[in-house]
Amino acid sequence: MQKTINGSMLKSMILTSAKLLEVNKASIDALNVFPVPDGDTGTNMSLTFQSAVKELINCQSNKVEDITEAVSKGALRGARGNSGVILSQVLRGFCSTLRKSEEIDTKLFAQALMSGAQVAYGAVSKPKEGTMLTVARMVAEHAQSVRSKFKDFEAFLPELITAGNNAVELTPSLLPVLKKAGVVDAGGKGLMCLYEGMYKALMGESVSEEVLAPTENSSDSLMEHADIMNLGNIEFAYCTEFFIINIKKKTTLADIERLREYLMTIGDSVIVIGDLEFVKVHVHTNQPGVALSKALELGELDRLKIENMLEQNRALMKKYEAEKKDMGMLAISAGDGISAIFKDLMVDGVIEGGQSMNPSADDIANAVQRINADNVFVFPNNKNIILAAEQAKSLVQNKRIHVIPTKNIPQGFAAALAFNPDLSVNENKANMIHSLDTVTVGQVTYSVRNTKLYGFELKVGDIIGLDNKKILSNGKDVSEVTLDLIEKLKHGEEIITLYYGQDVKEEDAVALSEKIMEKYPDCDVDIHYGGQPIYYYYIALE
Repeated sequence: MQKTINGSMLKSMILTSAKLLEVNKASIDALNVFPVPDGDTGTNMSLTFQSAVKELINCQSNKVEDITEAVSKGALRGARGNSGVILSQVLRGFCSTLRKSEEIDTKLFAQALMSGAQVAYGAVSKPKEGTMLTVARMVAEHAQSVRSKFKDFEAFLPELITAGNNAVELTPSLLPVLKKAGVVDAGGKGLMCLYEGMYKALMGESVSEEVLAPTENSSDSLMEHADIMNLGNIEFAYCTEFFIINIKKKTTLADIERLREYLMTIGDSVIVIGDLEFVKVHVHTNQPGVALSKALELGELDRLKIENMLEQNRALMKKYEAEKKDMGMLAISAGDGISAIFKDLMVDGVIEGGQSMNPSADDIANAVQRINADNVFVFPNNKNIILAAEQAKSLVQNKRIHVIPTKNIPQGFAAALAFNPDLSVNENKANMIHSLDTVTVGQVTYSVRNTKLYGFELKVGDIIGLDNKKILSNGKDVSEVTLDLIEKLKHGEEIITLYYGQDVKEEDAVALSEKIMEKYPDCDVDIHYGGQPIYYYYIALE
């Protein structure tokens, strides 16, 4: 009987859980409440977990303290979408308790589960029952109640899995929208992969498919040594690059490997690649002469380049500070046309995101860092990105992030139009938030599932029109559904703007706009290419 878990077993449990989540992400995606093709809960949770795995793989230690730090840090930086953010917080609380001991018993494990649930609840401003939060809490509560009865993990973990599966089945009765859609909570189902994966690892079982490892930075990115986010924080001053040619006959592959190992002792960003005919070397070091002398032992040097990164960074810092402004804007966009419009509205940064491709908290934080302003207004433009944008605040230390809770692209446009560089940060923030109420928004997409919802009996492929909360119209023709949706949304607005997606031909959008002008002759009707996926049209009424 296994009464305790050590660092090595914990690492195996985390890795197996990540594999299980990756294998099941598609089925978890399919549990999305709305029958639109943006069901990405499983994908977001898997990407978040894979970020934790990346840190874990890079952790060479089997100490519980080191493992938990890696998992917590990786999940935080890779959190995507609401489900990913909540998962990252569950892992954060879980790890913060486990790190206290190198031998984990069921009592400490139960405390860790409770801490994970509590931290996750605290991360959500208005937590709802019937979600993955409920599943995390109910598993933790059951763990607390049975930890004395089951002191070996072979019996303890199955108890938790049973409690968790029961909690998942309970979610439709706690959240009416789940019951209407006939599904259980996707996030709760995804969370069960964490517990079931742990049990599989404990019992020596494997998962058939491997996790797709996150893409590493290419070697080219290592050459970009002038990092505007870390100006003045250069530990190794000289970027040193060269080739070793005409390799000496006595040189072996082991000698090349020893050169790489040696360079790592006198610098960082080390690249030593090649064979006995040709070797490419790159290193950041304070001793370029020593690096060159060591390399000369293997052969001749060619194409030497040594750059003073401190001087480069001093120049960049001077330019950076001279161009810094008080306020900037960052928008999450979906579609090249939408991105172009944001840039025309003087938005400083645009990153790809939206339905089925939510950026992580780290993605947002990095984009904010690239904007040369002390205060950055962030427009998530999707309700499933708002929480990740809020979490990005904790990842940025040298500037302030102000999240404007835009739930769709037209609201993002309205917020950007409300910006006035002559006003204060607080005045702009107030005006931006107020602008969200000045635009009525509709979206036209298609159903990916047969279901009954909001009084509609939907079939796969049906065209559906939505406002911010529910489905308002459906049919078989995109133009007819769009016209019907506008009629249901319109309450005296005088401007109607259509942003057509990548699956709509320009001539069809023009034809639809002419029908709208004919139906509403007193309104101004505009059309713009958005290029967004999934949605045929975004509609803005003002």
